[in-house]
Amino acid sequence: MIGFIKGELAEIKENYIVLETGNIGYEINLPTSAILDLPPRKSTIKLYTYLHVKEDALSLYGFLSKDDLEMFKLLITVNGIGPKGALGMLSGITADEIRFAVLAEDTKAITKAPGIGPKTASKIILELKDKFKLESAFEQKLMNQSEKLNSQSLYGKREEAIQALLALGYSSSDAYKIISQIEITEDMDTEEILKLCLKRL
Repeated sequence: MIGFIKGELAEIKENYIVLETGNIGYEINLPTSAILDLPPRKSTIKLYTYLHVKEDALSLYGFLSKDDLEMFKLLITVNGIGPKGALGMLSGITADEIRFAVLAEDTKAITKAPGIGPKTASKIILELKDKFKLESAFEQKLMNQSEKLNSQSLYGKREEAIQALLALGYSSSDAYKIISQIEITEDMDTEEILKLCLKRL
C-alpha cells in the first residue's frame, strides 16, 4: 500500500523513528542496525515501508534497502514469525546472512538473531529454502556491498560539506537544513556540494 516514504528525519528513538513528510509525522519501526546507520536528525531520507494491519492497530515498518524489505516480507510468511520477530532478526543479522544460512541449512547462524531458538531457526530454513538460489544470493550480496559503499561515500561528502559551512560561520541548523535540500550524487565532490549550498544560502 505504501511503497516508500521520503521525508525529514524528525525524531530518532531506540527502535523507531518519526519521518515528517507533507506536514505529517509517520512513526516507523526500524531494525536496530538501520537506526545505527541513520544520518543526523533533520536529514532527508527514503525508507521502503511495509504497512501491517491488525484489528486494533496499524503499524509501519521501514527499511533502508529494498532487499531488507523483501527479506522482512519473506520472514513474516514463516509460521510463528510476526513483524516484530522479523524486525528483531534483521536487527541481529543481515538479509545476506539469513539467505546464506538458509541455503547452508545453518541453524546456528540464524540463532544469532535475538529471540530465535533452534526450533524456530529450523522452521525458517524449512519454509524458506525453496525461495533462494545460491547464484542469486551471491549476486544480491555484491549489489548490497556496492550500495553500502556508495551510501557511505555520499554520507562522507555530506558531512565534509556541513563542516565547511560551519567553518564559514553558518549555524549547524542552517547547515543541516540547506544540505537536506541538495540532491547529492556519486559523481559530485565536496566543493560542488558546497557551491550548491552557498547558492541557496
